[in-house]
Amino acid sequence: MMRREKMPSGTAEKTTPKGQREHRPLRIDWPLMGTVLLTLLLSGCGYSFSGMSKSAYPSTQSVFVDTFTNRTSEANLDIIIRAAFSNEIVQNGHFKLVSSRGEADAIFRGTILSLQVAPLAYKAGSLSAEDRITVTLELFFEERVNGRTLWTNGSFIGTGDYRVTAVGATEANRKNSLIKLAGDAAEKAYRLMMSDF
Repeated sequence: MMRREKMPSGTAEKTTPKGQREHRPLRIDWPLMGTVLLTLLLSGCGYSFSGMSKSAYPSTQSVFVDTFTNRTSEANLDIIIRAAFSNEIVQNGHFKLVSSRGEADAIFRGTILSLQVAPLAYKAGSLSAEDRITVTLELFFEERVNGRTLWTNGSFIGTGDYRVTAVGATEANRKNSLIKLAGDAAEKAYRLMMSDF
């Protein structure tokens, strides 16, 4: 009667001509395994951000970020938002940011339609402990020469939160929140624009 031995994991059996089994370690082809894994990761489930490719706007090489129209009572909000959108274009490097309309293939412009502040959290005495700023923007990305709209969003919303503390600190918190809100809004709008949503 042939005796079967318990095999350690990671080994395979081999029957010898005499009917006895020989144990040898399994061999894994790591380069092949890595190639298969990489192929699976890169192919994913068929999802891709095709708009982020260099061909999103093939005829557009340079962009001018125009002054935003500010329909709110918040002083300098147009400057903060314009700076955030200019910075986003520079950081992504897809387009060259230019300093005048005449140099640009396309113009990015917008209107700040509204700014609202609402309490987000309360402290004792029904006083606000944290507020939320909501800014609504109308955004346009247009060809300079013929004015053709490449992308638009008529009600783009950005939000930012800040803590309500002492008077001076609250104002500083609010300003920092507006700067962060503008940066986040510019990043989100840029992604939407480049993926044509």
